[in-house]
Amino acid sequence: METHSRFLDGRIVCVIGDITDFRGSGSGATAIVNAANRSLLGGGGVDGAIHRAAGSSLLEECQALRRSTLPDGLQTGAAVMTGAGHLPVAHVIHTVGPVWAGGDAGEPELLRSAYAESLRIAAAADLVELAFPAVSTGVFGYPPPLAAAKAAAAIGTHLAANGRPESVYLVFFQRQDADTFAQSCGLTPLE
Repeated sequence: METHSRFLDGRIVCVIGDITDFRGSGSGATAIVNAANRSLLGGGGVDGAIHRAAGSSLLEECQALRRSTLPDGLQTGAAVMTGAGHLPVAHVIHTVGPVWAGGDAGEPELLRSAYAESLRIAAAADLVELAFPAVSTGVFGYPPPLAAAKAAAAIGTHLAANGRPESVYLVFFQRQDADTFAQSCGLTPLE
């Protein structure tokens, strides 16, 4: 993975690469966030890529959640943690971001909640590193500049109040997306 930029004393790191290859720095328990759909059973985009890379054990664990604690699926803005199957991390935190409907249907708060709940779960599990994709900006249509500002605010608020995770990675598949985040996040990059 190629480092693009760093923010908040290096605790937020933007990288370019494939989130399914994320390994972290090896300094401790690491997880990636899956931009899931409500079913938790895989789908397109990042969700499908994570399920394919993780293998059948991830799907089986998600199916077990649906049979037990999440019979109606995962609500938008919520998050849940599972194992990671064949992925090179310890866990996957699944979150459902909002589908963009123009911004007046509660999307900003739901996106903030998706990030905040993922971070809360990571802190409770004492995870050292957590890697996010750009939640809701793919097929869910959330405008990347608006999503960047909301993500940065939610992550910054959490990190200011918590020691875990120590580092949050934002994994962008393309340099253009990392550039958009860096320009729109409202944070000052480290030199």
